Amino acid sequence: MASRTRSPVFGVTCSLSGKAWHWRGGNMDVRQEATGLENDIVTQLLLSRGVQSGDVERQRTPTLRGFLPDPSAFQDMDAAAERIAQAVLGREPTTIYGDYDVDGATSAALMIRLLRMLGHDARYYIPDRLLEGYGPSGKALVQLAQEGCSLIVTVDCGAMAHDALALAHDAGVDVIVVDHHKCSPELPKVAAMVNPNRLDESDLGAAHGHLAAVGVAFLLAIAVVRTLRGHGYFETRPEPDLMALLDLVALGTVADVAALHGLNRAFVAQGLKVMARRDNVGMSALIDASRLKRAPACSDLGFALGPRINAGGRVGESTLGVRLLTTEDPDEAISIAAQLSVLNEERRAIEAEVQEAAELQLDRQHNRSVIVVAGRGWHPGVIGIVAGRIKEKTGKPALVIALDVENGEGELQGKGSGRSIAGVDLGAAIIAAREQGLLVAGGGHAMAAGLTIDGGQVDALANWLDERLAAAVGLAMAKQVIQLDLALAPGGLTPLLVETMDSAGPFGIGWPGPRVAVGPVRLVKADIVGTDHVRLIAAGQDGKSFKAIAFRAVNSEMGQALLHGSRGRSLWLAGRAKIDDWASRPQAELHLEDAAWAD
Repeated sequence: MASRTRSPVFGVTCSLSGKAWHWRGGNMDVRQEATGLENDIVTQLLLSRGVQSGDVERQRTPTLRGFLPDPSAFQDMDAAAERIAQAVLGREPTTIYGDYDVDGATSAALMIRLLRMLGHDARYYIPDRLLEGYGPSGKALVQLAQEGCSLIVTVDCGAMAHDALALAHDAGVDVIVVDHHKCSPELPKVAAMVNPNRLDESDLGAAHGHLAAVGVAFLLAIAVVRTLRGHGYFETRPEPDLMALLDLVALGTVADVAALHGLNRAFVAQGLKVMARRDNVGMSALIDASRLKRAPACSDLGFALGPRINAGGRVGESTLGVRLLTTEDPDEAISIAAQLSVLNEERRAIEAEVQEAAELQLDRQHNRSVIVVAGRGWHPGVIGIVAGRIKEKTGKPALVIALDVENGEGELQGKGSGRSIAGVDLGAAIIAAREQGLLVAGGGHAMAAGLTIDGGQVDALANWLDERLAAAVGLAMAKQVIQLDLALAPGGLTPLLVETMDSAGPFGIGWPGPRVAVGPVRLVKADIVGTDHVRLIAAGQDGKSFKAIAFRAVNSEMGQALLHGSRGRSLWLAGRAKIDDWASRPQAELHLEDAAWAD
């Protein structure tokens, strides 16, 4: 194999989507090589994702033993563990206060299942997205205290809920916050705040700022068990098998789009193994409802299982996800999973309507560095998904705001959700906008954020974000290239190759899936499937052919070129190699992301 090069791959400086093609790592053009490269390919995939040569073996098979830090390194971890241990020992009334998305549901389910393993039951409280909004409600916290609850553990929320948590403090209830969202310098009044993104976090803790809340909750579970062990709690009872909770950690981590490097890779890799055992009755029913006929893969967590859990919080009943993931009744699990599947279909229809309305505003956003669209009547349960779609379509950070009438006084207020691009910290910008008085509330992390805003401030926020983030967005967009891991002849696109590359996973944000270039090819067939997908059959000079599909590409320049401008011309096709197991014999196909002329 040739040495690393920064030159454009195959001379492609402007593809059909306007990008240059570069090698992610070293030159991996294996068109002339047949077999026997499996180990070299996996090693190169690891090295090109930042793994040091001496660390390849640890990264090749990520385990908890290889990546797990000492939980006590995190601020307030020991205090939180001791307070929960005292609640277990004293059988104190305890409530887990979660969020309505997948990370919130899995975090809440993990804490509830942990406490059950310890012989202590806990109730849960999941706020209604439409009626209560995001984060702890002061009214709800005080009500829980009045009902006799002496300990509340918030998961995936609370980092910025100063007012609500102050009310809980004044009501005499202890609150532990388990979160991963960005914090302000001043922390809320709580018994403990476990969050690797605290500004005063230790170096080791801060190095794990990429964890989802469910990952932080798992570290807290380890600390709680260790603390109870010190109290002699397990002298007469078995210690819980915390590894059995890793299916929840994997689902929440992937669905929350947390970066899959370091500890998160170990969480997901091991969690998928636990999920395949189907020990969790609710998780098993969720897999069946998703019509998976095999053990779930990492991509299934984000595209099949996660959306169903999310559907409950977005357009249905917010507690459904936690109920499903904590039930021990198979019949109840099947019923809830089926209900979530119906809600997911409803969510798809609502999302399509909001997407169409939002995209009508894009022409007015042409010169903006950050896309900000808003509309009355948009369902706030789908705005995060729509923001992600607009980000993908424009290549820019996007905020989608659902406006509604507040308190019947005729004053518009909006709930917004944003998604960012690599290199642009949207969460920090939203926190700064709140501090500037542009928002009623807001927070998030680098790649995603949420906010509440008075309707009259939408334009001011858009102008402020445009000015603050223009340089960062410009730099990020200038760096946009297609990074390739491997170049193949069509005959090299095989199920064995896909399985070999998958062994370097799990893949996701921060640990991108391998992208291959196949060619040169000529298109045998190009047509439209579904409403806006481009389906291809491509053949190469080696006499081999393969199928490819470009999702949601019909109206793009690349899609139109493939459909109408490729007759008689040779192309390079770039994308993710996948296995199509619908046919009687599994075949490899290409999920197309870009294309470039080869002649």
